Amino acid sequence: MKLLVVEDDRLLNNTLCYNLSAAGYTVDAAMTKSVAKQYCEKQDYDLIVLDVNLPDGDGFDFCKEIKEYRPDTAVIFLTARDMESDQLRGFELGADDYVTKPFPMSVFQKKVTALLARISKQNGGECYEDGNLFINFSEMTATLAGQSIVFTPMEYRLLKVLTKNAQIVLTRQVLLEKLWDTDGNFVDEHALTSAMSRVRNKIETGTMQYIKTVYGMGYMWIGGINK
Repeated sequence: MKLLVVEDDRLLNNTLCYNLSAAGYTVDAAMTKSVAKQYCEKQDYDLIVLDVNLPDGDGFDFCKEIKEYRPDTAVIFLTARDMESDQLRGFELGADDYVTKPFPMSVFQKKVTALLARISKQNGGECYEDGNLFINFSEMTATLAGQSIVFTPMEYRLLKVLTKNAQIVLTRQVLLEKLWDTDGNFVDEHALTSAMSRVRNKIETGTMQYIKTVYGMGYMWIGGINK
């Protein structure tokens, strides 16, 4: 998912971008309203992290402008202005959250992950997102820790079945029944085994495990835990 951080404090901007990128998001950075506006004119963002006090404008005004032509873009205000009136104004403009400085980075990241997961669910469940692995099933694109990753159509179908049935043991027979391709071609045991192995090799890098083998039964999507 694409994020834009609009914050004029260079150190905080860099810290936010570093942590969000490390969590698997694609992040652009702007320190002024004008630069942020240029970014938004070129591409869509799933989320904008927005300071209220910017050197060349007001974050509230920028939020209003964005929401007028891109109402689906989520906004989290990040500001030292903690007056109740400011918070109410932010929510009235369509903000999804209002975070006052200072704040724990770990808590902020959890807020971002929860918000983007909710957005993915509202978009018809065509995306999977856990902060490290992102899969857009409708566009057939994916990233792992912010790096692009390529899956075959068969692998996308397998991943969709697994992620939509998280924490549920799927037998090989159930998987085979669900993996008929769009042309009605049958997927055999060998193709399933090969696809499962390729998917694991692509996403279970380092210490993360996504797919658990339940011996004698089948496989279960466990969502990215330390091995």
